[in-house]
Amino acid sequence: MRSFKSTFISILFLSAGTAYGAGGGSMPSMGGGMSSTESSRATPEEQAVTAYNSGVHAVEKADEQSADAARQTDAKKQQKSYDKAKSAYAAALKKFTRATELNPAMFQAWNYVGYSNRRLGNYEAALTAYDRALTLKPDYAEAIEYRGHAYLGLNRLGEAKQAYLALFAGNRKLAAQLLTAMQAWVGEHRGSSSGVDGASLEAFASWVNERSTIASQTASLTREGATAAW
Repeated sequence: MRSFKSTFISILFLSAGTAYGAGGGSMPSMGGGMSSTESSRATPEEQAVTAYNSGVHAVEKADEQSADAARQTDAKKQQKSYDKAKSAYAAALKKFTRATELNPAMFQAWNYVGYSNRRLGNYEAALTAYDRALTLKPDYAEAIEYRGHAYLGLNRLGEAKQAYLALFAGNRKLAAQLLTAMQAWVGEHRGSSSGVDGASLEAFASWVNERSTIASQTASLTREGATAAW
């Protein structure tokens, strides 16, 4: 059994290609210059935006640390960056969770709750958050993609395929990102004992290769190719 630390490192390696962009971005707020009195008078929705924007800042820092770690060749420096990323994702998760408590209808915050949990290896919690985001906004492409990543983390390959096909029909850019993650998943699992039997692994690898070929062949048939989106 791998340690939590090595599992977390593996998670960030698989996610390195999708750093920067859990979806949503910052939202307009009352600004950072609010007095304590003004802050206390803010509505729950306004407070939720403030918490959300703080979370976005934290997750951007975490993504930067994750990307830096993936580039490191020195093991100690790499571990230091991963530790910083883990701390920043945990801080972001608290902010996004607070935002959802203040405004349960903020689907962007639910998506980021899922993203932060997923980057910390909390896949079941991530799925719960993505499901909530998609209940609020069923066509939220970013949540569909990131839920696909969470399915991969749990070896739920059939559901990961369905996520990809849903994206392929409406958002080729995000579909391509999920396909890249699938290719990385295949590469990692071929080199380790991962709880996936060989036949299932190779069947999934074959499917991924087929979808890659189809995506390449049909990209020029869409109006904007791989950037076509909802």
